Amino acid sequence: MGGVTPRRLMLDTHVLLWALTDPDRLSDQVRAAVADRRTELFVSAASAWEIATKQRLGKLPQAEVLVRAYRQHLARLAVDSVPVTDEHSLLAGSMEWKHRDPFDRMIAAQCMTESLPLVTADEAFQTVAGVQVLW
Repeated sequence: MGGVTPRRLMLDTHVLLWALTDPDRLSDQVRAAVADRRTELFVSAASAWEIATKQRLGKLPQAEVLVRAYRQHLARLAVDSVPVTDEHSLLAGSMEWKHRDPFDRMIAAQCMTESLPLVTADEAFQTVAGVQVLW
């Protein structure tokens, strides 16, 4: 991420989970940006859907507490949720990107539409034109 950290950042789902449960997994720059209250942090409403889905399917069994108190956990980190709009949905469904994960497609579309850099360790986002990736 080097240099000046943007003041507005979208957190990918795993970054939100790590910030809440295992901040040592974050890069030093990301950990500092999350801790800096001048940084406006956002997360897609699709991340709530992704976390709840993966918890239900047994892929994130430890996330039950997070699902039950999701809004409180966002408030603890001063993270605002970006609602899914028609514009986001249309772009997510129509963008030329071979990646099929619906959660990732929505997060990418929201970053593009809302001009938000994406904080992620997921290399799949490196191939999306119009999404600035920070790690």
